[in-house]
Amino acid sequence: MIQFDAIFLVDDDPINNLINKRLLGKVGITNQIIEFLEGEEALVQIETLPSENQILIFLDINMPVLNGWEFLEKYSEVFPHRQDKIVILSSSIDYQDRQKAKEYQIVSGFLEKPLTLDKIYSQLEKY
Repeated sequence: MIQFDAIFLVDDDPINNLINKRLLGKVGITNQIIEFLEGEEALVQIETLPSENQILIFLDINMPVLNGWEFLEKYSEVFPHRQDKIVILSSSIDYQDRQKAKEYQIVSGFLEKPLTLDKIYSQLEKY
């Protein structure tokens, strides 16, 4: 199974982050799971990492300050050469959100909350 240098949980809900951190910890694909309550903080952190580090990012769409779509725009602009994997993790069941996610080459998946071990493993199979 693929290993990641870090997993970033980008969600403004600390309870979701806590639950997801525990779930992802059981999978054993990284030793470093970092929670961010807003996208801007995650982008700042990514800037500090070597470009060869590979991060798996679980990104919520509906967040204050910088929403998931704005995060993707900034990420694409600032980090065009990074090889991270970004998975949208959202409570949205809107078909248009799924379609919009497909417009971003950097998005490798769209999962509906809540995150489960089955969803994690099915996503990891793609890598």
